[in-house]
Amino acid sequence: MANPRPILIVEDDAALRATLAEQISMEGDFTADEAESAAEASAKLANSDARYDAILLDIGLPDGDGRDFCAKLRREGRRMPVIMLTGQDAEADVVRGLDAGANDYIAKPFRLPELLARVRAQLRVFDNSEDAVFTIGPYLFRPSAKLLLEPARNRKIRLTDKESAILKFLYRAGGRPVPRQILLNEVWGYNSAVTTHTLETHIYRLRQKIEPDPGHARLLLTEGGGYKLDPMAQTQ
Repeated sequence: MANPRPILIVEDDAALRATLAEQISMEGDFTADEAESAAEASAKLANSDARYDAILLDIGLPDGDGRDFCAKLRREGRRMPVIMLTGQDAEADVVRGLDAGANDYIAKPFRLPELLARVRAQLRVFDNSEDAVFTIGPYLFRPSAKLLLEPARNRKIRLTDKESAILKFLYRAGGRPVPRQILLNEVWGYNSAVTTHTLETHIYRLRQKIEPDPGHARLLLTEGGGYKLDPMAQTQ
């Protein structure tokens, strides 16, 4: 199972917001944080430790229009999926929301399975975009660019297609070991004749690139007949 994806719910209706947060978290795929206004959402997003993979954004906020807030997020360079929640579902309202930078628009009342399906769909698109960035130890990982950035040392590490795919799949496994055969199938394809020796060679090369001491790996670990990634590991 992959890491639960953090979602920020920006909604001024406290009862709806709490219900949404509880139900979303129960699914297991997501964690939920809450904000009742644009100002509170801005404060949460400004926190240096904050990470939200998607935002559920109400249009009618106590301190402004959610569409204006969405446009502000885009001007600030925030590219995570934004799904607008609203009772205003006339065509002109939908167009205005999408023009503000929203990725999708869902009218109240809505069914939770439909909302989550839309969130997942937008995340799949986002994860393969140039804007997707994941934190792995000291690195910022951009899968679509096949690149690891190490800001502290102003360093870039180029990855091959397969190295990038391995890291992405292990990251999505949420710190759980992935058996060699499963990883091999996911990265090379189920019909591939490639052997686990090829996978082991790629893991070796990845460790040479990302581990300060490849002989004593801290990020990319061998465990349980396979491999796991510890994105929170300290490498210093």
